[in-house]
Amino acid sequence: MTGHHQTLALVLFSAFVAVTLGITTWVSRKRHGSAEEFYAGGRLFSPMENGFAIAGDYVSAASFLGISGLIALFGYDGLLYAVGFLVAWLVVLFLVAELVRNCGRFTLADVVAARMSERPVRIAAGTSSVTVSVLYLVAQMVGAGSLVALLLGGTSGAARDWTVVGVGALMVIYVSLGGMRATTWIQIVKAVLLLGGTVALSALVLVRFDGDFGRMLFTAAARSGHGDAFLVPGLKYGGDWTARLDFISLGLALVLGTAGLPHILSRFYTVPTARAARRSVLWSIGLIGGFYLMTIVVGFGAAAIVGPEAVRASNAAGNTAVPLLALDLGGGPDSTGGTVLFAVVAAVAFATILAVVAGITLASSASVAHDLYASLRRRTGKQRSEVAVARVAAVGVGLVAIALGLLARDLNVAFLVGLAFAVAASANLPVLLYSLFWRGFTTRGAVWAVYGGLVPALVLVVLSPVVSGSPESLFPGLDFQYFPLQNPGLVSIPLGFLAGWLGTVTSSDAPDEAKHAETEVRSLTGAGAV
Repeated sequence: MTGHHQTLALVLFSAFVAVTLGITTWVSRKRHGSAEEFYAGGRLFSPMENGFAIAGDYVSAASFLGISGLIALFGYDGLLYAVGFLVAWLVVLFLVAELVRNCGRFTLADVVAARMSERPVRIAAGTSSVTVSVLYLVAQMVGAGSLVALLLGGTSGAARDWTVVGVGALMVIYVSLGGMRATTWIQIVKAVLLLGGTVALSALVLVRFDGDFGRMLFTAAARSGHGDAFLVPGLKYGGDWTARLDFISLGLALVLGTAGLPHILSRFYTVPTARAARRSVLWSIGLIGGFYLMTIVVGFGAAAIVGPEAVRASNAAGNTAVPLLALDLGGGPDSTGGTVLFAVVAAVAFATILAVVAGITLASSASVAHDLYASLRRRTGKQRSEVAVARVAAVGVGLVAIALGLLARDLNVAFLVGLAFAVAASANLPVLLYSLFWRGFTTRGAVWAVYGGLVPALVLVVLSPVVSGSPESLFPGLDFQYFPLQNPGLVSIPLGFLAGWLGTVTSSDAPDEAKHAETEVRSLTGAGAV
């Protein structure tokens, strides 16, 4: 990048950081210190506000830059990622949103513990939620380190390291001072910026081809070097049976994992009623769906205008396809328009990372304080003590994320995101669905469902070709690969459901019918909901 690019990008970054820090400071002066205020923002957000916040929480830099880059490199097969992320919201809408809002208070463990022995269930669900959050958080930190340093012109390890430290410090400030209210407004601002930037890029791409979408696709196919194969399935996932099973595994993880992501579930507690939670999901589906439709235009537009070879030469994973497209659409590297559009895309990417890491940090700190800490002490403390623990936990999670982000700066970001989804679908989703819909579900079944999905998912990843056994693995000099798939979802998700069933049928304790009846009435009607 030239000095003009760097200066303008830094100015825009600084402006966004200043605005968000101003929001956080303003909100921190108005907080009351209660758990409901810190974890759920007082449950005062409207469905539209929460829908924008959910969209801001869900659409990460992996979507904005990663999916567009995959489409630019692999055409149709890159588009399949967007399909998985979007279809997942139907599961959330029909099976999770209203029931979770009615049954819980702040976290996933609240829903399960409503009819079980609290301590073992909270420890299991809290452990799983923190694990998922940290994996997702590390992916964002790694993306921040590599992407933002690249956009600012820094290619050295020191530039990436300082970026990770800076993002981590900002997210700790957002969460520990402002809680859910500040985090929500940051996510709303980010969603508006991201959608506005994507609309502008899509419009400029279509203008370049005089509104002819078909001509853009055919131009992309011609420049790809693959011809018509670029526009049909099979370019990336059409290999041997291992590649096909890997795609099925990834698809299962993406579709089922969203309903188990702690930072998404926590958003349903920020609205006053279950009806508002459902309407929030409808808003988010519209916003997220519109965004992913535009990534089709942006991705294929990058293939047609920039070309896959230029994208691959800049970044082998395709993460720079959108910035390169913006540079070209604005008039080229030496033009003022190109500099401005390039810097705007860089600032939007930075805003995306900050908003997502803030939401994940808040969810993980809530699990530490509300589930783990509360389960390891007598429930005699005041709400303020739990909130204080949550603020300290936010600092601790931030430090862990910074450390892991520095250690894992060369790992594949897409793999880390897919792993987080796989763990969420394997450990959190089975216990959530069983608790909501199975009358005979027991405490042992709940604990087994969590650990029966969590442990296999992590073990299978360690034994996969991602870690060892190939030149592209994390440890190419070692070989302890025994599992052929890169994503464990195809095996670990069924194991989570199976472990929950097995733990229940072998349990000596009968399920509490009265608690189940109470939970069922509350989940379906909202009577007695907090």
